[in-house]
Amino acid sequence: MGKNRILKGVYMNQLIKVDEEYRKWIEDIGKRYKQRQIKASVSVNQEMIGFYWSIGRDIVEKSAESKWGSGFFVNLSKDMRTILPGVQGLSSSNLRYMKKFYELYSDPIHPQFVEELKSKEDSINVPQLVGDLSDKELFSIPWGHHRAIIDKCKLDREKSIFFVKKTILNNWSRAVLLNFLDTDLYERQGKAISNFEYALPEPQSDLAQEITKDPYNFDFVAIREDYSEKELKDALMDNITKFLMELGKGFAFVGREYTIPIEGTEEKIDLLFYHLYLHCYVVVEVKIVAFTSRDIGQIGTYVNIVDDLVKTDFDAKTIGLIICKSKNNILAKYAVNSSKEPIGISEYKLSNLLPVEYRASMPTIEEIENELR
Repeated sequence: MGKNRILKGVYMNQLIKVDEEYRKWIEDIGKRYKQRQIKASVSVNQEMIGFYWSIGRDIVEKSAESKWGSGFFVNLSKDMRTILPGVQGLSSSNLRYMKKFYELYSDPIHPQFVEELKSKEDSINVPQLVGDLSDKELFSIPWGHHRAIIDKCKLDREKSIFFVKKTILNNWSRAVLLNFLDTDLYERQGKAISNFEYALPEPQSDLAQEITKDPYNFDFVAIREDYSEKELKDALMDNITKFLMELGKGFAFVGREYTIPIEGTEEKIDLLFYHLYLHCYVVVEVKIVAFTSRDIGQIGTYVNIVDDLVKTDFDAKTIGLIICKSKNNILAKYAVNSSKEPIGISEYKLSNLLPVEYRASMPTIEEIENELR
């Protein structure tokens, strides 16, 4: 009997190797199991976040701290661990986070809010919370993410909602979220000076504005203090992954100095991208000097060229984006309003600068290539 089992096991292993249909079936079973695992994990996470929400609600609604004294959270933690032995996440500090969680996202303008929660003993679902943030969205990200957002955003509700939505949209890990929480992404997002409102139809105008930032953070680049425009672009291309991350989700790199032949001559577009969500090309011009009104004419020409010679009938209107070292906001607003092409203007910040003499001690790319020949 034991021998038959061993032989059967050997036969099954060989069957995976020699029978394509069987192998694919086994692989499909494995994939289905993992998908169910993921769905189960997501469901468990949502239920647990909802449970934490309900505890925070109870603490607030019962005025628990004033009613049961300064040692309330410590005592509550001990009592909950007694009735729920082995359950994680019931520390006094975590209970404080549950209270903050509820206070941060509960919307006082909904008078039916608390009553609807109380009437659902078997469900943690809640009505619309704050703005356009739903309970499904709020409960979909891990608790560790929520704690990080609470720590960094304090009681800034709109900022917290911004990072919840960004986490969902970009599927950020906690490490990535923490990285962006330490930047001024919320203050920079959608802040470029543009004419999108007039030059693009809705809803593309709003979406186009949302993909911009001001300023763009180029601190992932290490470059000498008196860098040239070419050196900055070289550095951005050397760090294309980080550059794309800074531009934002949806940007795909098409080419640098993208050449377009025109009647016996050619034009070279500085940086050309395609935005996967807006379904349009984005022409990007990087300037290491202050913005001037002449820059509008140049990028407007490039936008026109791409629209006429590159864009297909399936693509939306091409967008132009100037990223410059500095700008006069009033002049920039007048300049974009003078163009019928959709154009945005932003600054960049770059603080990771190396001393000028550092360049002399480091070989250039050309020098390295010559040494290898």
